[in-house]
Amino acid sequence: MGLSQQLHHSPARPPVSSLHPLLAPPSPPSAAAMTGGGDYPSLVIRNVHLPFDSDDPTLADPLYNVYCVGGRVDRVELATANGGSGHGSRHSTPPQHPEYQARDRQGAHAELDAQGRGILLPALCHAHIHLDKCFLLDQCDELVTGNFAEALRVTAKAKSSFPHNPDDLYDRGRKLIIQSVECGVTTMRAHVEVDEAVHFACVDTGLRLQRHFRDVCHVQIAVFAQEPLFASALDERPGLNYALLQSAVHRPGVEAVGSAPYVEPTIAHAQRNIDYVFELAAERGLHVDFHLDYNLEPGAEPLLWYVLDQLRARIAHGRWRPGAHVCVGHATRLTLFGPEEWARLREALLEERLPVTLVGLPQSDLYMMGRNGAGGDAPRGTLNVPRLKEEQGIRVAMAVNNVENAFTPQGGVDPLGLCPLGVAVFQAGTKNDCRALLVSASFHLRRLARTYTHFVPYQESSMTPSPGAPADFVLLHENDTLHAAALSPSFSRTTVRQGRVVACRVARTWLVPMRSPSPSPLTPGSAA
Repeated sequence: MGLSQQLHHSPARPPVSSLHPLLAPPSPPSAAAMTGGGDYPSLVIRNVHLPFDSDDPTLADPLYNVYCVGGRVDRVELATANGGSGHGSRHSTPPQHPEYQARDRQGAHAELDAQGRGILLPALCHAHIHLDKCFLLDQCDELVTGNFAEALRVTAKAKSSFPHNPDDLYDRGRKLIIQSVECGVTTMRAHVEVDEAVHFACVDTGLRLQRHFRDVCHVQIAVFAQEPLFASALDERPGLNYALLQSAVHRPGVEAVGSAPYVEPTIAHAQRNIDYVFELAAERGLHVDFHLDYNLEPGAEPLLWYVLDQLRARIAHGRWRPGAHVCVGHATRLTLFGPEEWARLREALLEERLPVTLVGLPQSDLYMMGRNGAGGDAPRGTLNVPRLKEEQGIRVAMAVNNVENAFTPQGGVDPLGLCPLGVAVFQAGTKNDCRALLVSASFHLRRLARTYTHFVPYQESSMTPSPGAPADFVLLHENDTLHAAALSPSFSRTTVRQGRVVACRVARTWLVPMRSPSPSPLTPGSAA
C-alpha cells in the first residue's frame, strides 16, 4: 500500500498499567492525554517491542504501549492484561500485521495495535540523498567504464533536459519521497543542483515537493553545486555557477548549501570553493554540506582539515550561526588515516565539539572507489561505521545518496538496506555492531522546534522512546529485535510522523496449493 490516509480516532482514556521503572515519565500523563487527547492529535501504539541499549531480556521481551499526544511521546507503559494486551512474548506470537483503527472523521485520534509482533524504531532519515538525479539511469547514455568521469559526463548530458521537462523532474522526485516514506523515512536532506545547465529547475521542483509532502516528511532542501564554481585553473573569480548558487540560497525554504570542492581544477580553487560556500551559509544562517575527499590517494592532502580550520575561525569571529552544522559526505580518503590522523580528528569532534558530522555513502563509495587497484586494505573505501564507533568514539551516519543513476546504478531507497550491506562489508554481525549500524541509518537527523539539526558525534543517543521525544517512528512488522532488524529488515512496515500514521507497506504473498507430493524427476536408475 502507498501513503495512507491520515484517519484517527479518539480512544477512551487507557487504563493505568504497571510502569517499568526505566520508562516511567518524569511527571504524570498530561492533561490532554488524561482526557483522551483533547484538542491535540493522539495515537496509541499497542503491544509492540521496543529497542533498548541493554540486551537484558527482562526489558526486550515484554510488550509495551506508547502514547503519543500533540506529535510527541506522552508516556510509555508495559502492555499488561489490564492494559488491553492479550499477547505474550515474541516467542509465543505468530506473525501478523498490525491493526489500525480511526474513530473520528477529522483523523486526529487513532490506535495502532502491533498484536505482539514487530519492533518500534525511531523513524528513518536520509542524511544525504539527491532528489533531482534519482531514477535517471534510463535517460543516460549506456555506461561503458562505470567510472566517476563517465558518470559526470552522462549525467551532465541528461541534466540538460531538466529545465525542458519539469514534469519528469517532479515525478521522479515524488517517486523517491513516496518510496522513502513507505520505508519509514520522515526526514531527509535532499540535494538539488544549481548550475549553468539546470539553472533553478531543480531548486524550484525540490521546493514544490517540500510543500506537497510537508505533512508526511520533512524534505530539507540543500542547494548544491556539483559542477565547479571556477571554469578553469586560470580563473581568479568564480563564474556563473557561483552566481546561480548565490541567488538560490535566498529562496524561501532552502535550509542548506553545499558543493563538491574536489571537482575544482586545482587544490587552491577547491579551498576557495569551500570559502565561498561558508560565506553563503553565514550570510543566510544555513547548514553546510560538502561532498569531500572522494578519493583513495595516499598522497592527497584531505580537504577536511581545511574545512575544520575555516569552521574554527568563523566560530571564533562570530561568523557562524549557533545551531548550524557542517556535514561531510563520502570522505573516503579518511579510510587511509593512521592513528595520528584519527587522534587529530577525534580531538576536533569529541573534545572541541565542532559541529561536524561525517556521512558514509557505502552504496556509492563501494561502487566508485578502489578502481584500478587503489585503496590498499580499505574495503574499497567507505567509512567503517562500527569500527569508528568502537575504536575512535566517532559516530558516523550512513546514507543512500543516489538511486538508479550513473553514480550508483544499484540499490534502492531504503536506509535500512544499508545495514545488512554494512554487516557484510565491515564483517560486523555482533549485536553491538548491528545497533551501531541501525543508529547510523535512523537516528542522526532531528527536527526539533521547526529546526533541522544533525546528529552530534559526541552525544549518546537512545533508540528507546521517551516522554517529550518527537513521535516519529517506523514499526517493523516482522522484526522483534534490533539484531534481526539490522540483519534482515522487515519489508512490511508502518510509518508514524508527528504522532500520525502516514504510510503502511505490506508484502502480499501466495503459494500454489500442494494437493499431493509430486513425483521426483529422477527415478532410481535414471541418468543424472
